[in-house]
Amino acid sequence: MRIALGVEYDGSQFYGWQSQAGGHTVQDALQAALSSIASAPITIIAAGRTDTGVHALEQVVHFDTSADRPLSAWVRGANALLPKNIAVLWAHAVPEEFHARFSAQARSYSYFLINRPVRSAVQYGRVGWFHAPLDVEQMRAAALYLLGEHDFSAFRAAECQAKSPVKNLAQLDINRQGDNIVFDLNANAFLHHMVRNIVGCLVYVGKGKHPPQWMQQVLQGCERGYAAPTFSPDGLYLRSIKYDAKWGLPQRQD
Repeated sequence: MRIALGVEYDGSQFYGWQSQAGGHTVQDALQAALSSIASAPITIIAAGRTDTGVHALEQVVHFDTSADRPLSAWVRGANALLPKNIAVLWAHAVPEEFHARFSAQARSYSYFLINRPVRSAVQYGRVGWFHAPLDVEQMRAAALYLLGEHDFSAFRAAECQAKSPVKNLAQLDINRQGDNIVFDLNANAFLHHMVRNIVGCLVYVGKGKHPPQWMQQVLQGCERGYAAPTFSPDGLYLRSIKYDAKWGLPQRQD
């Protein structure tokens, strides 16, 4: 039997999503809880890996099991065993053809940034921060150059394992309310560090280091060295994963 789960987590205390020898990753914690419920080892596959310090409002995973458990057990039972900074949101039985990663049609991320002279204490680890004033209109003008299908090599980490750097960025909205700036992005898929590298470049434009047209030069240059440094992971959230309605999965309303 194949089960899909929606999972929320605060990544600030974990070494990213992917399981590793030293443990203390989101995948390690979730697999341990599910294995306890199944009374057998469980291996999960996620829609996408998140880095150290990155959060998820709804990650989607799947796993196979021969354990006969009600769907509620994979939610309430797992949550009773998981640390407080991870929660299973829902469970849904899916056909064997479903794959959390390869069946995904699109992914959405949000980056939350506090823009004020002093860092936040109560939101430490959960938001990014930039001290100097940022011009949202200039950043919006720069963002327009990135929309559509492009080679995003300039925004790709050196260790990225994606087969192709060509992705289709369908959304890059930037909105400000007081000291808070939110970047909302949606694409068919993202490269390793792509969102954080885009945010870093937009901050360069917003603080006046470069004009909006510089973003086009970076994009067309296809070299990571042309872009800004990778921005902090603290404010990055995997917001949702989109799947075909035929799978019957709950769809998060952004």
